[in-house]
Amino acid sequence: MKLKVLVSILFWVTFSTWEAKAATTNSSTYDVAALLTMFVDELPRMPKLHGYSMLRGAPVPAHLTIGMFSKKWNFHRDLPPTTVFAYGTSSETATVPGPTIEALQGTPTYVTWQNHLPQSHILPWDPTIPTAIPKTGGVPTVVHLHGGVHPPQSDGSAFAWFTNGFRETGPVWSTSTYTYPNIQHSGNLWYHDHALGLTRVNLLAGLIGAYVIRDPPVDSRLNLPSGPEYDRHLVVFDRSFNKDGSLYMNSTGNNPTIHPQWQPEYFGDAVVVNGKAWPYLKVQRRKYRFRIINASNARFFRFSLSNGLPFIHVASDTSYLSSPVPTQNFLLAPSEIADVIVDFSESLTSEAVLTNDAPYPYPSGTQVDQLNGKVMKFVISSDKNCVPHDQSKVPVTLVNYQTANIEGVAKTRYIVLYEYTSATDEPTHLYINGKRLEDPVTETPKSGTKELWEVINLTNDNHPLHIHLASFQAVKVQELVDVDTFSACMTVKNDAVACNVTAHATGKLVNVPDYEKTWKNSVKIEPLYMTTVLARFDMVDTGAPYPFDATAEPGYVYHCHDAVEGPEVIVVQFPSDCGFSALVMVEDSQIAGGASIRQQMDNKGTDLAILGRTSKVAGYLGYSLCVPMEVDELRC
Repeated sequence: MKLKVLVSILFWVTFSTWEAKAATTNSSTYDVAALLTMFVDELPRMPKLHGYSMLRGAPVPAHLTIGMFSKKWNFHRDLPPTTVFAYGTSSETATVPGPTIEALQGTPTYVTWQNHLPQSHILPWDPTIPTAIPKTGGVPTVVHLHGGVHPPQSDGSAFAWFTNGFRETGPVWSTSTYTYPNIQHSGNLWYHDHALGLTRVNLLAGLIGAYVIRDPPVDSRLNLPSGPEYDRHLVVFDRSFNKDGSLYMNSTGNNPTIHPQWQPEYFGDAVVVNGKAWPYLKVQRRKYRFRIINASNARFFRFSLSNGLPFIHVASDTSYLSSPVPTQNFLLAPSEIADVIVDFSESLTSEAVLTNDAPYPYPSGTQVDQLNGKVMKFVISSDKNCVPHDQSKVPVTLVNYQTANIEGVAKTRYIVLYEYTSATDEPTHLYINGKRLEDPVTETPKSGTKELWEVINLTNDNHPLHIHLASFQAVKVQELVDVDTFSACMTVKNDAVACNVTAHATGKLVNVPDYEKTWKNSVKIEPLYMTTVLARFDMVDTGAPYPFDATAEPGYVYHCHDAVEGPEVIVVQFPSDCGFSALVMVEDSQIAGGASIRQQMDNKGTDLAILGRTSKVAGYLGYSLCVPMEVDELRC
């Protein structure tokens, strides 16, 4: 299995839009949030859609139709209704977050995603960044299943966008129905918008939702808390609101002469869980399982419980841990998922507040305040004598996959994240390996192999790295010394080996938390450190190659899921706050290459602004698209 040579289309994805400093927060929106009484709205349970049905006692694939609708949503009892974009089977049933899709391991789910959105967006967006701009109006959307192992046609390429009624489609759009094979092991995923240049605003508008793959034999053996009452999703994000209840988003950029509206990061005043600002949940004195998704643009959360109860981690992102890991607190980057057990029978109090103390931007930004330092409240049954029968357990061992053994890697690659600023020291853009949009691709993974990626972060922010399709984990995190010398060399040679990176990656080691030692979909990349990432391009539970053609167009990407990254010109808005991305496309040498995305865009006459200037990283994601050419090797 080889990967075809791909032409690299680097673009920025920005999942953010606010300035990185809390001081720029709109004072009026802070006042609006401060007037909202915390813990008065009950935590919603999102609607559930089954990705399978039963026929004569056996599971069979389900065909779902899920739309995107503009509607009013109540984020808080005392806040006027907010206009949002929401996923659902109808406008009446659409929610923020969208319905939780519950799939069954080994049984495919087919989803027809429909766009019912209006002609104009409800939030401001910046046309100076490369953006999907339909010729006849409308809001472009496309859906990416984060953490999914599926064919590239169903990956939600930023160039596969479509408008209301498929009136217009992007240059690589090919199907209205996505196929999710659900062949990977059971675990937690989430879905969100991924449209070129609009991901940021589409997510802020509400286009997010949870997806879980269940495996009954595994679930039964582990006997963790289960059922709708005791196994709950918590989708956490931050938002700011105007007095009339509308979503607030800046309308002036941090470099307005370059990008009139775009800002590198978005930090909201209110913390929202399952669509309610600072909700509460009544719990019994027993064990609960919480699948916590950080769906924020750029905000990291460091969670703890005010009554001192520990979290027992059983999984991270889509994969179980090999054994449970107890912690008093934990850090969750944008796009990451924590799967934890909390045993409220051990509580000495009748309530517990889920708190946050992560600076923003992370790790060296502003400290949290009385608003963003609180997330939600658990109201614990006060009758200590009335303890419900709890048959669930936290087993000593959980699930083992392929080991994180770096021996036998097919290749070692150096991925360097650069950030550039304007004369006013404001971020303007970020490069991956100093490459421009039009430069040849350099990453060439092969299906069925594993690679070592040395990811060097020369920026001041932590960036969550997300690789579509692949599973990966950090195995070593080491500080860089004499960074100025190394950076100066890299600006000239752009070659980590030639710049003797081994002599600079000699500083202190940072331990990878035990609760992250499994096969993940997002990994934190520490600023001014080199993070060694082991990436597998196979099925990590069995080591088998992908059972579909992963080399077909439009391929896959990798990027930072919290700010921005990437090369020079194309800026796309993406959820979360890191941002360097390059496209990874795995291929079979027997598959013939197709036309390049650039050629397809030309053929379709797509209006895609390629700027003759740069744009930043701490707020959008950079993507490097791999477009298959008629060569039997993949390059990103």
